[in-house]
Amino acid sequence: MSAGADLLEVADELYALGLPDFTPTRDARAKALKGTDLAGPVKALKKPSVAAWVVNLLVRREGEQVQRILEVGASLREAQASMSGDELRALTRQRRQVTAAITQQARSLASAAGVKVTSAVGDQVESTLTAAMLDERCAEAVRSGLLVTALATTGVGETDLSGAVAVPEALGFTATQVEEAPAARPELHVVPDPEADAKALAAAQEALDAAEEELVAARAAYDEVNGAVEELEARSMQVQAEIDELKRRLAELETTSEEVDDELDEAEDARTEAKQTLDEATRARDAAARSVAKLR
Repeated sequence: MSAGADLLEVADELYALGLPDFTPTRDARAKALKGTDLAGPVKALKKPSVAAWVVNLLVRREGEQVQRILEVGASLREAQASMSGDELRALTRQRRQVTAAITQQARSLASAAGVKVTSAVGDQVESTLTAAMLDERCAEAVRSGLLVTALATTGVGETDLSGAVAVPEALGFTATQVEEAPAARPELHVVPDPEADAKALAAAQEALDAAEEELVAARAAYDEVNGAVEELEARSMQVQAEIDELKRRLAELETTSEEVDDELDEAEDARTEAKQTLDEATRARDAAARSVAKLR
């Protein structure tokens, strides 16, 4: 096994611990590895923030549920390129419902493990889950279960994950699932709601089902509108062709009109000349007639 793989294995164990146990266990492990290549890297592993620890806990306890959320995020990323603003806003609302529900589930798990999640930490957890739905690299970071800090992204451009995970090799790694939450510190005397997990899971599942239904409906609406657009585009092309034909015919008529105008000018000139000749002939005849009358 390579040094990187060994470090990942140790990190996977350490980041599955309860938050208060991380530092003493890490230091003890580094001391036990003294004289090996792993001692320094293990000692350098950073203690996760509360929000990062809560997300790591969620991934290790509810990995299948988290994976489904991430798959929905991937589907939304693929679909949003062809959707209208209204459709995207509807999907955004559904995504927020899903992340809010799964965040509540994460808070319940943390509470059961003896860690109180404040509103600020809850917002960071939700921001991290949203980032995982918007960005594939953030999804990989979350899936690793080796987060050190909370994540945030707008979904535009590449997210900077430097320092966000315990080791660079975490991206592409999948956290080991655990059956039980880390034990709570006795002095905290936390009494979790026995139905909290079931309620949170039901809420998350309901939101996920609603999001999937909304996606199907949005896709059907898009297909219908797209068909109407294609029909109108064909009609527009037909009308444009008719306009082009009328323009061509109008150009021909304008040319003909100019030619007729030229011929009319020539005809009027000829008529004027003919009228002058007629007048002269009339006067000549009248003069000849008068001469004949006098001779008689």
